[in-house]
Amino acid sequence: MTTFRPLKTSLMVACLMAFSSSFAADAMSKDDVKAAKDQIKTAYKADKEACDKLKDNAKDVCEKEAKAKEKVALADLEFKRTGKDSDRIKAAEVKAEQDYAVAKEKCDDKSGADKGACQKEAKAVEAKAKADLKAEKKAEKKVANKG
Repeated sequence: MTTFRPLKTSLMVACLMAFSSSFAADAMSKDDVKAAKDQIKTAYKADKEACDKLKDNAKDVCEKEAKAKEKVALADLEFKRTGKDSDRIKAAEVKAEQDYAVAKEKCDDKSGADKGACQKEAKAVEAKAKADLKAEKKAEKKVANKG
């Protein structure tokens, strides 16, 4: 059973390397990056404009979701542009942070103990996502030091 774990780890690392190298091979041109950024900005403006019809916290949640979608898309674009593992992890961190921001905003519809529980749950989900990323970084660093 102890031989299975190193094999599993090796396979996981090999998959990660293959995945990240495929992005590096598809480097984006400056024009492609600019076009993608323009598309992200246009989508954000449209999403934000759609929020104008809403009121109160529904509007706040909608705007937070639009901004989160934009930030995640820009982080994903940066990873796609560079293909660097550090940018992949950064994009995942941005996603975790934005998921938390949206979840926290949704908690504002609640009150009292329900609101507190909602906020705690949102923070716990973010903390778990960040802990998983930290463990992934540590594992990658360990593999890089051995290789």
